[in-house]
Amino acid sequence: MKLVIIFGPQAVGKMTVGQELVKMTDLKLFHNHMTIDLVSNFFSYGSAPGKRLVRLFRQEIFEEVAKSDLAGLIFTFVWAFDLQSDWDYIKHISGIFEERGGTVYYVELEADVNERLARNKSPHRLAHKPTKRDPEFSERDLLETMENYRLNSLEGEITHPHYLRINNAKLDPETVARKIKEKFEL
Repeated sequence: MKLVIIFGPQAVGKMTVGQELVKMTDLKLFHNHMTIDLVSNFFSYGSAPGKRLVRLFRQEIFEEVAKSDLAGLIFTFVWAFDLQSDWDYIKHISGIFEERGGTVYYVELEADVNERLARNKSPHRLAHKPTKRDPEFSERDLLETMENYRLNSLEGEITHPHYLRINNAKLDPETVARKIKEKFEL
């Protein structure tokens, strides 16, 4: 069982890279908006009920996949490195798979803010993420999150044995997915 956690700031390409990686492997994609967009039909993601439900749905899916006969899962996440709760969450979901003998891979994507702002408006992103379809809100959220949190790691901060960092500003998603597949022999 494998868990590939693709993380980085909003609109860096996590979901799109994950979709390409699915085409090259037997892994399933669970991008973070699958639960956010579901719950947002009832509660704001920022509300206490919204956060609780997103976390609950994700927890149940992780546990079921980890004990299944699936090859594994790709999960995307915006990791705020200055929040201990995000470090704890990544450790927790990694543990769900590792406790059952699985291997966890960390893939960090990075791109400059101008590239991410352009990607934030892409038809592909908007087709897969309904909560991003309000361009003013989405852009403001991207910029405010970047101002309030550190969304890429510092050099040497991540010491996980299966870690890969890719600046994908000038790379197409297929190339990035191929790099991940080859590095971790997925």
